[in-house]
Amino acid sequence: MTAIAVTIAGSDSGGGAGIQADLKTFSALGVYGASVVTAVTAQNTRGVSAVEDISPAVVAAQIDAVFSDLAVGSVKIGMVSRRETIGVVAAGLRRYDKLAVVDPVMVATSGDHLMRSDAIATLKEELLPLALVLTPNLPEAALLTGRAIAENETEISRQAEMLLKLGARSVLMKGGHARGRDAIDILYSDMGVLHLSRPRIETRNDHGTGCTLSAAIAAGLAKGEPIAGAVIAAKTYLHDALVAADDLTIGQGRGPVHHFHHWWGSNREHNAVPSNDA
Repeated sequence: MTAIAVTIAGSDSGGGAGIQADLKTFSALGVYGASVVTAVTAQNTRGVSAVEDISPAVVAAQIDAVFSDLAVGSVKIGMVSRRETIGVVAAGLRRYDKLAVVDPVMVATSGDHLMRSDAIATLKEELLPLALVLTPNLPEAALLTGRAIAENETEISRQAEMLLKLGARSVLMKGGHARGRDAIDILYSDMGVLHLSRPRIETRNDHGTGCTLSAAIAAGLAKGEPIAGAVIAAKTYLHDALVAADDLTIGQGRGPVHHFHHWWGSNREHNAVPSNDA
């Protein structure tokens, strides 16, 4: 069987995040990617200048077209900015009996808001119960739980437990916005708690990190990996894509991570094939 993953997300015209980043990630990790576009953004490395939401009817039609034909192994959900969009996406997942990797995209790397404030409650009610893996960064977790941004592991754990109680099967609390020499993500699930640590990479080319990580998790799940294994492999892939990011010269602002770091000819040690090692 061919491993197939579907991304349900917005389009980034600059190519660094959203649907484009997801499909690049799927391809880099050996997974066939299909897509359901929820919104179109006019976006580049310097920011978002316009957003046009796709109608709920067309989003639903895309879901039916893809899921009725392809043997979908996993689903990743990114930008769903409106209550109406969230509703049809949730209905589609229930219709095809699917759970998803849910990346609660609320704010772009540039700081531009990508979710309407009145959609957050709908996201919690409709999509969190359908999340196989929820992947919030610390500001997103704070918005979802109504608490201050976590500044220590005790508070991170408290917010993760709140998100699990809202229905998510597992929660990956991403530590990219925290301080320290290492970027530490923590996976909470009924299997326990797993800490994933990598040295923090200093680079301006970090656009699309959240999209890339969640898409890489979905790619692993599509290939039949367990949740923990998929998360570990995704963390490794993203780390290597960040290490290689400065090999790229894209735009005048915050450039993308290097999704194809293994394939574009560099012989540097960090371009080894992604492994499952923590």
